[in-house]
Amino acid sequence: MRASMIAELSNRLSSGSGRSKEAVWLFTALVLTAAIPVLLLGGWMAYITADQERSYARQAATEALTQVAHRIESEISHEIQVAETLASSAALDDGNLSDFYREAKRIVATRPLWETAFLTKPDREQVLNVLRPLGAPLGPVTDSESFDAVLRTRKPVLGGLGPYQASIGKRLVALRVPVIREGELRYVLTVGLLPDQIGTILGQAGLPAGWAGTVVDAKDEIVARTPDARAVSASAKTPAVQEAIARGGSNSLRTQTREGMDVETVHRGLAGTEGWSVHVGVPVVELNAPVSRSLRLLVGGTAASVGLAIALGLVIAREIAQRRRMEALQSAAALLDSEKRGALAIDAAELGTWRWDLTANEFSGCSRFGALLGLPSDRSGETRWSADRIFALLEPPHRAALASFGGACLESGKSGSVEFPVQSDDRGEYWLRAAGRAEGPPNRRHVIHGVLADIDILKRAEAERSHLLRRLASAQEEEQRRISRELHDQIGQTVTGLSLGLKALEQGLAKGGNTEAATEQVRWLEQLAAQIGRDIHRTASDLRPTAIDDLGIFRAIEAYVAEWQERYGVRIDIQTFGRDNSLPPDVAAVLYRLVQEGLTNVLKHASASKVSIVLEKKSDGLALVLEDDGVGFDPESVSRNAMGGGQPSGLGLSGMKERVALLGGTIAVESAPGRGSTIFVQIPLEAQEREVQETGA
Repeated sequence: MRASMIAELSNRLSSGSGRSKEAVWLFTALVLTAAIPVLLLGGWMAYITADQERSYARQAATEALTQVAHRIESEISHEIQVAETLASSAALDDGNLSDFYREAKRIVATRPLWETAFLTKPDREQVLNVLRPLGAPLGPVTDSESFDAVLRTRKPVLGGLGPYQASIGKRLVALRVPVIREGELRYVLTVGLLPDQIGTILGQAGLPAGWAGTVVDAKDEIVARTPDARAVSASAKTPAVQEAIARGGSNSLRTQTREGMDVETVHRGLAGTEGWSVHVGVPVVELNAPVSRSLRLLVGGTAASVGLAIALGLVIAREIAQRRRMEALQSAAALLDSEKRGALAIDAAELGTWRWDLTANEFSGCSRFGALLGLPSDRSGETRWSADRIFALLEPPHRAALASFGGACLESGKSGSVEFPVQSDDRGEYWLRAAGRAEGPPNRRHVIHGVLADIDILKRAEAERSHLLRRLASAQEEEQRRISRELHDQIGQTVTGLSLGLKALEQGLAKGGNTEAATEQVRWLEQLAAQIGRDIHRTASDLRPTAIDDLGIFRAIEAYVAEWQERYGVRIDIQTFGRDNSLPPDVAAVLYRLVQEGLTNVLKHASASKVSIVLEKKSDGLALVLEDDGVGFDPESVSRNAMGGGQPSGLGLSGMKERVALLGGTIAVESAPGRGSTIFVQIPLEAQEREVQETGA
């Protein structure tokens, strides 16, 4: 499996398709970045258009209200005229109640809006009612307010919705007309109007389908309504509506019909009705239908923009994953090479044979066995040593391990091994491995045969492999931490602001917020979207500096230095020589990273106000000098910390040293506390340029 990984690494390094794939992914990222503001702008324009349509619908509601009010005023005025005509009947001139009774009954039968008609004396005594036989006893007058108003003004009065009358099972509206003869108020003619018929007038007034209409009397009682024309005994409106009715103006208010229909209402008073008003409600669903569609479009566009931002993040993540895989392949190659060296060392090592008799408590072995343990032995044949002498060579924990190994071999009869270190004057501490097994039936095993091998080289190879693994894990963890900080501190917070802004915009639109505030909100969201694009572009550029391929290494470094100087406010003086000569790709990439890491160290640790960079390409090599006027440091102390694990390998100054070492170059650091620091880098170019020429040939 590792061989296949090495083959894959070789193919990738020798293939020229990697750069073209990176260009494709960069183009994809730019397209996604450009699409985000386009989607937001398109959704916002759709919302503005829909909001204008809603304004037109509200204007149509006001016009419909005027038409309905004129229709109802006309109908009520006509009914008052008919009632006044009946009140002027000649039958009442001479008090002929029988003729008046027949005439009133005939008129009531012909008027759909009339339910009854009755005469009442000024002292509130009813003298006749067309719903009762003439001469039958009658009850007291209801709706005394309208009755008193007729007595006071001697003019027709339209009262409010009266109480429920059990005799007819209905509530009526009292239309009262004075009966005056020879200047004397003799009677009050009361006509009981049917609220259902008023609702019919309201329904025939030409309201568009689905719109709601309501007629309210002076006491805020609902007289009639559409689509259900039945009267309802409930309070009509909130105090805000009552205040608007008292002002006699027109206002817009969100309310709800009895059937649960959300409407926006406009209303106006009815002339000649003593405080009656008519309300027209436009269903909110109908008003907001275009806005809802555009809002869904806007939310959809926003969701698409967020999706594009996520896709953009995935593109960057894919690039990061590819880079990690390349690093993993390179590390795997180094690990495989280390393991091969260890295997060769094991194969080349001489083995010493031994025999351990646990009954006699002694070891016997060849001369190589004694030499490995540092014991005197015969050059030919076997030499015997007591087990106590062998155990004395080991530390107490390893003595227990050797004893446990012997017991396990006797008990199981299977092969086993144990590793332990020993000390010698010429080699110091080194590791050995004893492997063996006990033959025979379980109750007769007491001798273990085996071999002893010098595994010190293998142990060192394993330590090197472990060190490489720790370096790989540390480098990967640091890279993940850096990318996590980039995404969280820049893109993540901006996306969170974008999401919260969209939620606030959605809530504001749902509450019917004004257009100017919504426009300002969208402009802010557009700025956040543009900031996301810039942050993602900068993160992608940090992962792979494409400017090296597009501009060349010298101009790419100058562009990076200019951007860094503007971003952090540290003045940089850069000078380049021999820039007309191109550099091998691997040298160019390392040079770019050296400048990056050097400036990063200056920003993190130096507290410098000025940085000088000199870059010179000579015939035999490349020279880089990076100097700052910061606080300085002790290079020897930094080196000791890096060797002792105080700083992860691949980062900071140690990372710069490793990059230079891979190209066969050298790096030197001159610094002291309070005196700034200077880094000198020398990279030979003859071998790299020869490889480039051979590859091109």
